[in-house]
Order: sequence, then C-alpha cells, then structure tokens
Amino acid sequence: MIIQTGMRTDIPAFYSEWLCNRIKEGFVLVRNPYNPSQVTRYSLSPEVVDLISFCTKNPAPMLPKMDVLDPYGQYWFVTITPYGKDIEPNVPDKERVMESFQKLSERVGVDSMGWRYDPILVDAAHSVEWHIKIFEKMASTLSGYTKTCVISFLDIYKKVEKNFPEVREVSLDDRMTLGKAFIEIGKKYGMTTRPCAEGKALAPYGADCSGCMTVSTYETALHSNLIVPKTGKNQRNGDCACLLGSDIGAYDTCGHLCRYCYANTDPSLVRENMRRHDPKSPFLIGTSMPDDMIHQAVQKSWIDRQLRLDLF
Repeated sequence: MIIQTGMRTDIPAFYSEWLCNRIKEGFVLVRNPYNPSQVTRYSLSPEVVDLISFCTKNPAPMLPKMDVLDPYGQYWFVTITPYGKDIEPNVPDKERVMESFQKLSERVGVDSMGWRYDPILVDAAHSVEWHIKIFEKMASTLSGYTKTCVISFLDIYKKVEKNFPEVREVSLDDRMTLGKAFIEIGKKYGMTTRPCAEGKALAPYGADCSGCMTVSTYETALHSNLIVPKTGKNQRNGDCACLLGSDIGAYDTCGHLCRYCYANTDPSLVRENMRRHDPKSPFLIGTSMPDDMIHQAVQKSWIDRQLRLDLF
C-alpha cells in the first residue's frame, strides 16, 4: 500500500523526528479530521507499506535521516514557487530548496522526484510574463533532477478567502498562456508538464493530463507493477486519477503559513497545534484521549510479484 504524508501538512519540514520515531516503532495513529475520536492505526512495516509519498516545501530537515526510509519505495513532490515572504512567510529561500531538491534526487533517483509549481496566482506583482521568466530559470536549475513538473492554478477555498482575501482566480486566457509556455519550457529541460485537477484543456499542447499522483507515478518510482484495490482509489473529481488515500498528517499543523493554503484555518490555531506536538507520541498532535476508538487499518503489499514473460 501507499502511505501519504503531505496532503494535510508538511511532515519533512516540521516533523521529521516524529516520522523517524514512528518508522522505528512500526506504527502511527491518525485521527479522523471530521470525527476526532475515530483513530486509525497504520502499520509502517515495509512488508505492507510499499511506498511513502511526500509533499514538501522544504526537504532539508529529512536529508540527514534518509537511512530510515531505505526499506521503502519513495516518491517526493517538492513544491518550489517564486513567491516572497508576503505570501509564503516561512518557506526557505528558493535557491536553498532547489539545492535540497538536487541532493534528494541524487539520493532517491530521478524517477522518485516531482517538482510542483503550484498554486499559480496572477496579480500586479506576479504577472504572466514574470511567471514564465521565473519558471524557465527554475526549470533550468532542476533539469536532470526530475522528469515531472506539476502545475495548478489557485483554487479559492473558504480558508483561502479568509487568509488571502485580495487574491483572485486566474483567468482562462492567462491559464492557457501560462500552461502552453510551461509545456514548451518543460520539454526544453526534459520535463513532462502535468496539470493538477485542471481538466484536459492543455492536453492538445503536450501536457499529460492523466493526474500527478497516479498508480503509474508510483509504479515508475518502484520499478514494479502494483495491484491496487478499488477501495484504494480516492479521486477528487472525474478528471483526476490520483491515488490519494491513507494520509498520516493533520490539518492546521503546517508552519509555512502560506496564505493560499487549503489545509490551515488560522495561523494562531497552527501555532497552538505545533506547541502540542510531541515527537515521541504516536499521534502527530497530542496523545491518546479517553474516548478514542482505535481500529487497525487493513493493509497489504500491492506489489505484483508474479513473474511475467514478455513474448514478441
């Protein structure tokens, strides 16, 4: 099976010690974000966990601890966007993040790395032309360290409306102009551009619109075929083939405090939750409660171990 770590928070950036402790102890406890007394216990044994998937804006804290991940397949999405501290207050300098990306790619291999340039927002300070210029500079730096660039345009969730009220959706014309430019730049630097949950409008121009966290993505990283149960597919909409399930993170815990974040409600709540974090706890935030109802997740390896003979 696949364990996700990054749909709700950035574990490598802020909770790498906790993750290492969970792997060493062999399990993790995860609260249902919509019913906190319901707790799922996931085994982290390599016998049932085929791959751990990461989404991070700062992999650097995890780099000295990579040995603990050696028993697992890995896929790393590293988000590197060009915004400043007014939008991404606690994200490290982009040059440092790109250096960490390169080191990580050398460690896990190019097939286990994806660059995310998202979300894309357009305003007076971040024009279409500005994005294209910055994107090419970043693509040049990351060339050879990934074959994938995922792009998406800002979605105005309720949390975004609250924390970033002045932001606006990107127009269709700007989406098409940026998408086509990014596709061509990606080709120049050996990357396939994959729009995330953006439909298929960019497919005629060379984008791969099949999804970014797909079964194929993970099979390429593992160099193995996967037999994924139907219950393992968690699609966000009809155009999305991404395999999302089994996230061990928690909402309102990401210290980057990006103003466009869909996973944080309020900075003060994030800071309070981070104060409640104990690296030795089986929970990311807090510990056991008297009314917890813990159930063991049904887990097994999805790797297809059947020997195949290709006949020509």
